[in-house]
Amino acid sequence: MPRASSKDRLLDAAAEVLLTEGVESLTLEAVAKRAGVSKGGLFYHFPTKQALVTAMIERLTDAFDEALAQAGRHPGDYLRAYINATIPERHVAQAPADTITVALLAGVLVDPAGLRPLRERYAAWQARLADDGIDPAVATAVRLAVDGWWAARLLGLGEPEPGLHERTRRYLLESIDRAAHH
Repeated sequence: MPRASSKDRLLDAAAEVLLTEGVESLTLEAVAKRAGVSKGGLFYHFPTKQALVTAMIERLTDAFDEALAQAGRHPGDYLRAYINATIPERHVAQAPADTITVALLAGVLVDPAGLRPLRERYAAWQARLADDGIDPAVATAVRLAVDGWWAARLLGLGEPEPGLHERTRRYLLESIDRAAHH
């Protein structure tokens, strides 16, 4: 396995600080200590906490873009990739917050203006979904359902139980299939 870059180690350390100590503990000093680097080494990559949070959000959106790039070329394929990148096929017990959660929450709590790049990515994803070869209203409704489901899972707000999780996910995919054949 390739060795993580210094920048990736710092981003991982920031996520760990947020997960274990909370957003109020996200300081450049705490991240440097967790990563085992000097403050100077941290400042080389991230001169401010906002720069660190922005990089966390960029890493998450880059990973999501990479997953979406695997979409095929048939009507609805991009939307199917959006579901696959967001909602697991099988229900999994609520796991501790992952780095995506951490990045988004840090972005909102630390630097709301830092969410601009995420807003821009969402606008691009929405535009691509609306041009996925199916009715844009269906594509948008499914995307909003997926985003809401993701938020419910993220915050533990009444997410579907096993069985219903799988049925709901299948329903969304079948909605895409129906729209693709019309």
